[in-house]
Amino acid sequence: MADNNPLLKSFNTPHQTAPFDQLTEEHFMPAFEKALKDGRADIQEIINTPEGPTFENTIEKMEKAAELLGRISSIFFNLNSAETNDKIQSIAREVSPMLSDFSNDIWLNEKLFERVKQVYEAHKNASSLTDEQMKLLENTYKGFARRGALLNGKDKERYREISSELSRLSLQFGENVLAETNGFQLHITDEKDLSGLPGDAIEAAAQRAQKENKEGWIFTLHIPSYLPFMKYADNRELRERMFRAYTSRGNTGNDRDNNEIIKKTVALRMERAALLGHKNHADYVLTERMAKSPARVENFLNELLEASLPFAQKEVKEVEEFAKKEGFDGQLQRWDFAYYSEKLKTARFNVSDEMTKPYFQLEKVKQGIFDLTNRLYGLTYKENKEIPVYHEEVQAYEVFDEDGSFLSVLYLDFFPREGKQGGAWMTSYREQYKENGEDVRPHISVVTNFTRPTSTKPSLLTYNEVTTFLHEFGHALHGMLSDVTYESMAGTSVYRDFVELPSQIMENWAQQKEWLHDVAKHYETGGPIPGELVDNIIAAGNFQSGYATVRQLSFGMNDMAWHTIEEPINQEVAQFEKDAMERTELFPEVEGSCMSTAFGHIFDGGYAAGYYGYKWAEVLDADAFDMFLQNGIFDKTTAQKFRENILSKGGTQDPMKLYVSFRGHEPSIEPLLKRNGLKQ
Repeated sequence: MADNNPLLKSFNTPHQTAPFDQLTEEHFMPAFEKALKDGRADIQEIINTPEGPTFENTIEKMEKAAELLGRISSIFFNLNSAETNDKIQSIAREVSPMLSDFSNDIWLNEKLFERVKQVYEAHKNASSLTDEQMKLLENTYKGFARRGALLNGKDKERYREISSELSRLSLQFGENVLAETNGFQLHITDEKDLSGLPGDAIEAAAQRAQKENKEGWIFTLHIPSYLPFMKYADNRELRERMFRAYTSRGNTGNDRDNNEIIKKTVALRMERAALLGHKNHADYVLTERMAKSPARVENFLNELLEASLPFAQKEVKEVEEFAKKEGFDGQLQRWDFAYYSEKLKTARFNVSDEMTKPYFQLEKVKQGIFDLTNRLYGLTYKENKEIPVYHEEVQAYEVFDEDGSFLSVLYLDFFPREGKQGGAWMTSYREQYKENGEDVRPHISVVTNFTRPTSTKPSLLTYNEVTTFLHEFGHALHGMLSDVTYESMAGTSVYRDFVELPSQIMENWAQQKEWLHDVAKHYETGGPIPGELVDNIIAAGNFQSGYATVRQLSFGMNDMAWHTIEEPINQEVAQFEKDAMERTELFPEVEGSCMSTAFGHIFDGGYAAGYYGYKWAEVLDADAFDMFLQNGIFDKTTAQKFRENILSKGGTQDPMKLYVSFRGHEPSIEPLLKRNGLKQ
């Protein structure tokens, strides 16, 4: 099998990209077994080195150990997110504990840690290492300390057990959410129930029904189907049914219920933090973040809540009053808010998704983003159909720098599928690094769940989807423009509350007339977007910004509540969540709804005790974009400074140092409050 396993050979593909065209599910487990064996041999070789420990024979060798395992893992787990199936999920459940054991075998190895410790002690005060080497050494030493190397034998074993169980629980949580999302359909057979819905949403629902050999129309909980329904469907009863289905995912008591998984997860994270000498999981996490402590995060969230809550309350009141004028009689519920908000927005600004979507054809928006990065950074893109892809809809590009040199492979995967998780994300199949004088360039992927083309229309994006595309492309730039020596510090391998700066700063161009005029062309006529409509888009930019801010803060507060517990919770998940988010509440409680049971960011992702980072990074991006506003939104000098100090540096320096190098000062909250209309 090994001889015929494409994962165990040199990839004979353009730029050594993943050989998706040769892969089957059967290749993965043998490849993992071989890679784990090789990885253990790499580590043992370091331990058995007869010479005394040095940076080169210990730290650098650790950095390069288990290279095959990293390569296979990136391919496999990216597929498990973007194109999974029962076989892949089964392999994930089998291999995750094996990977957890392998990781623990490294971090809990006393002989290996002793070598690392000796190198660290030799260099920590008067080092002959470069700044990047010193950062790698510090990261390696801290990695051991933060993963139990300083524990005694009994506690080490408990740490090992906890790590393995957390890995299993995370996988199960994500599988449950995906199954719950796929498991619900709203099947409509009466055309009257389509009242209010835009034509493309109806057409997509009809195509879905046709695909399943059913009459009528099928709406799902996938965002391109769910959001238009909640915004436009006149049938209030059906909006309520959709809302309850979406917000009860993982909380229905069936075999995909996530309540016990959450309780076990937070208890185990708390226990692990205590083992390592921390008060709680947030305290453990935040020592390696810009924020540094739970107290600082809570102060930050409270400061923003104090500034935004009065605006949010006023905005909800405005929607209530508008709904009454529209003839609504009763108490405004959560499933009414998006519906009447969209009507109010249209009435106030003469702008709506249905008015703007014809000007945001996906292919033209993509080209507009390509052109933007060309103006800022000199990048060019060339599609290469010889690069294998994991699904026929995925596009693969070669990305080139201004001097014509190759920079990166870029995969773009736009549309929802049954095997794809919800949301949007950037990931990598290979990070950038340097070895033996060669600059090994990255393979980056942007994955979204945008509105599909229909039989009569191309994919037309909502304005929110345009900003999502810009956001994820910012992450992609962070990966593609990386220029570091060590893979573990490349691209987005930075503090979690810093990683959103490159993504969120890109969203600012969606509020700039000059860029919107460049990118927005009518999909049928090719004509430019009317200037009045652009003005209305920008005028509506702060529509309900207080509400949006409070909503994000509620998620951050919920996250912090789960991860500052110091003893296991003895109440229901929904009640715990309600208590955590109480100060942000703007609507009556909905029985059965629980966002935590589908909160993949913190229970199946890397944002545990870190969700606040989105708002934290908004402070950074508003302050940073202010420099573009001063110098010109396409100013190449400013862009080059951002590239040199932020995008290329990865995790090689403390993020505040990088930010100050770019901006000249630490960030201020004032530009964010002004941008969001929360301060005059």
